[in-house]
Amino acid sequence: MINTVYNECENVMKTIITGGITTIHPVPFGTSEWYYGLTHEATDLFEAETLFQQGHALKRNELCLIHYPDGAVYWSLASIDDGYLAAPVFLENGIYVLSVSFNEKVIRIYCFDCSSCQVSVVQELPLGIVKNCYNLQLHIKPLCLTRQGDDNQFEILWPETCSFELAPHESFFLRDEDKLYFNKWQEEGEGTEYRYWEETAVRDLQGNLMEVLPGDICIMPNGETWYIK
Repeated sequence: MINTVYNECENVMKTIITGGITTIHPVPFGTSEWYYGLTHEATDLFEAETLFQQGHALKRNELCLIHYPDGAVYWSLASIDDGYLAAPVFLENGIYVLSVSFNEKVIRIYCFDCSSCQVSVVQELPLGIVKNCYNLQLHIKPLCLTRQGDDNQFEILWPETCSFELAPHESFFLRDEDKLYFNKWQEEGEGTEYRYWEETAVRDLQGNLMEVLPGDICIMPNGETWYIK
């Protein structure tokens, strides 16, 4: 379904009909044409899982995609009752969305084809493969489903599987083929001698530390990776 309101003059404010979704964000990573809006009462997937386990009925969760510059709104992605749709990611002309249905106990990964505007299910996985949904996320590249638990255990759950323990203060943020990038903060000393700094730890798929880079790595809006040091 597409809802669009076009302006008749370039200088007139354009109105986009989203059914009440008033906050939108750019779809990361590597596109300037697509934005998304979400409705859900939980702040993240883990909170939604916790609320469901406590017996709360979750409100209907919906996601819309908005194309720039024409303002076309797409509702092709499935809405969910008693579940959660996560923020999408962009890869190779596709927008991918992680979905969890707590009633069905199923994890689904959807793809919205930006050329045909058609949606397909890329993968279905049983929810039982994860201890819980804490930090369950889609990452690129390639597209992969990961989880970093509060016990410092990192997992890739799909398309391949691996699991290893991280050093303290490491947080996963980027995969580049067989390299995994983790932000790592350090501190030492007290008072006037106190020092804080951040590094980037690079690991292979077995968890072996390949190198530690001073500074940070950023993914830019066009998909480029910049190393800031």
